[in-house]
Amino acid sequence: MKNNQVIVIGAGPAGLTAAYHLVKNGIKPIVLEQSDKVGGISRTEKYKGYHFDIGGHRFFTKVQEVQDLWYEVLEDDFVKTPRMSRIYYQGKFFQYPLSAFDTLQKLGISESFMIIWSYLQAKRQPLPVEDNLEQWVTNRFGERLYKTFFKTYTEKVWGIPCNQIQAEWAAQRIKGLSVKTAVLNALIGKNDTKTLIKEFDYPRLGPGMMWERFTEKIEAAGGEVHMNTKVLGMEREGERITRVIAERDGNLIQFEAENFISSMPLNKLVQKMNPVLPSHVVEAANGLKYRDFLIVSLIIDAPDLFPDNWIYIHSPEVKVGRIQNFKNWSVQMVPDASKTCLGMEYFSNIGDSLWSKTDEELIELAKQELKTLGLANGANVEDGVVIRQPKAYPVYDRDYRQHLDVIQDYLQTFKNLQTTGRNGMHRYNNQDHSMLTALLAAKNLLGEKHDLWDVNTERSYHEDFTKEEWKQVASSEDDKDLTVVVSQKK
Repeated sequence: MKNNQVIVIGAGPAGLTAAYHLVKNGIKPIVLEQSDKVGGISRTEKYKGYHFDIGGHRFFTKVQEVQDLWYEVLEDDFVKTPRMSRIYYQGKFFQYPLSAFDTLQKLGISESFMIIWSYLQAKRQPLPVEDNLEQWVTNRFGERLYKTFFKTYTEKVWGIPCNQIQAEWAAQRIKGLSVKTAVLNALIGKNDTKTLIKEFDYPRLGPGMMWERFTEKIEAAGGEVHMNTKVLGMEREGERITRVIAERDGNLIQFEAENFISSMPLNKLVQKMNPVLPSHVVEAANGLKYRDFLIVSLIIDAPDLFPDNWIYIHSPEVKVGRIQNFKNWSVQMVPDASKTCLGMEYFSNIGDSLWSKTDEELIELAKQELKTLGLANGANVEDGVVIRQPKAYPVYDRDYRQHLDVIQDYLQTFKNLQTTGRNGMHRYNNQDHSMLTALLAAKNLLGEKHDLWDVNTERSYHEDFTKEEWKQVASSEDDKDLTVVVSQKK
């Protein structure tokens, strides 16, 4: 393959990983990114010397090749970060991952009895089908526990009822909570619940540091990364993409290539094709839904508020879904040791009442909700900034699989186009999974043969999955723990 014959769309973890692997193998790709920052949703924003994530991004993976790549690029600019997160509900903090023993203790005797009774009922008379998250969770934990710890937060995140979320998402993200074992443990005073990893690697100035370093290395090796370059169209002839039409500084630019790797949202990719794709493919693309995301970063005049890296807010009386404490990710994220920087995360849809609020209104809302939760005094908030992130999460609604199958089948007819990453495959990937699909895409251009859609992120999601199990692509037999993971990990 000759140089400059690969166009990569998107400079997030997937796009930059593909480009980096190509330049290491003598290919000089051109990366097109519409924003002014690399990293996509894994970028690091900066405000008055403060660094903060769009969510939280732990550097932990079961894929050895991805882990090696992190260390190769960032070298010794990692810090070891102790892992601590909890769930806030009814004025109490619950262990996360949710420990049945801890949960039943804190809920009290009466509520614990109702949860156990509901669990027994679910076991005696399970729902006959498990098409959605509500059914899936209820059958395993009982209706009472589902409504207590699953329903509110999940609906905050996705903005739709749990009975409209596909069960496959639950199977991917939720592990088995043994209520039976919890009761036995409570009776004998034992808690043998497994936990997730105790610490993780984290770039000392946030994940954006990683992607900036990727960009530097790509450009040093002769690749190109074009910022503020928006893809307007993709020209096609038969089964091949021929060129990309883009805009930068008000000027139209054409990029021709032999091969294309795209990490842009699938619906946008379909919509930008010229000639227009068949109507059933366009309709499927228009049917894909996304959840958008707001983060209100508050600078607070207090050196230490709570020990968690992040807290899940299940309380229905507030809109905030999760709170990041960036100082507890890396002290270097906060330039003043006497201050704390919190990220108040709100899940939204573009155009809804929350998204439509002004930045000033959102900062005031975040201050008031922080006070309502009792986590900080609103009067101590000195400053704040709002970041809006469209298309943060691909939605697993009841129709998404049907739409995705139509798009996938059609796009696979193109001989020189591969899609990678979270939005490029409409999969709720973590950054390591996105990187893995990108690595395989780059390897395909170098002569290997990998089906990116066969990458089973569900199997490798959980943090106690072993590297050897990944290699064997087999189900874990050691994964029968007593924790529940209701994670929105990025």
